[in-house]
Amino acid sequence: MPEPGSKKFDRRRAKLRREAEDQGIPDKHANEDAKGRLEDDPQWQTRGPRTERGLGPKGQRNERDDQRNS
Repeated sequence: MPEPGSKKFDRRRAKLRREAEDQGIPDKHANEDAKGRLEDDPQWQTRGPRTERGLGPKGQRNERDDQRNS
């Protein structure tokens, strides 16, 4: 599953942006439209931090975050 910021994600967003522009959506709104469409699609949503370090400093973590990694 591609993550936001990855090359595959960016290529998909650019493709959706071009499609929106071809349909007559102004440049400014085409980017927002493409981003919104990707955010709504569960296949392109982020899965969250992959490692314990991605959760942040240990003293600032929620109990829920600590339980998820145990």
